[in-house]
Amino acid sequence: MTDALPESLAEIRDEFLELPESDRLQLLLEFSQELPPVPPEYENHPELYERVAECQSPVFIVIDVDDHELVSMHATAPAEAPTTRGFASILAQGITGLSADEVLAIPADFPQSIGLTRVVSPLRISGMTGMLMRAKRQVAAKRPGPPATA
Repeated sequence: MTDALPESLAEIRDEFLELPESDRLQLLLEFSQELPPVPPEYENHPELYERVAECQSPVFIVIDVDDHELVSMHATAPAEAPTTRGFASILAQGITGLSADEVLAIPADFPQSIGLTRVVSPLRISGMTGMLMRAKRQVAAKRPGPPATA
């Protein structure tokens, strides 16, 4: 798994795994406070986002892929859903700046690898997995080159 994990996400994973399990939820809450704001062109345009149905809370994401195939992930999640917001922040921070190929190569089990499976519910981990899968699908659909073969 580590071979395909981009450095940005590997650093986040390692940051969680270096902590005792009891402190990992606090780090997730810190990430929730660091969810990057959406760019002005997406403010007040909910129709441009995709709802992550796997999340109990209303989470919406949108992916940009520029002409050089660099990816930016934008997400909205309510402040009153800090776990979900933390997961969105991890992905937005970890994916933004990667190439389309790097994003598409992120292992589907990344959410299970960050050491939170015993401190948050399986439903929450499933929500993060849903965010990742939707992000990858949007990258594949929006990359400027020929469609990826899987």
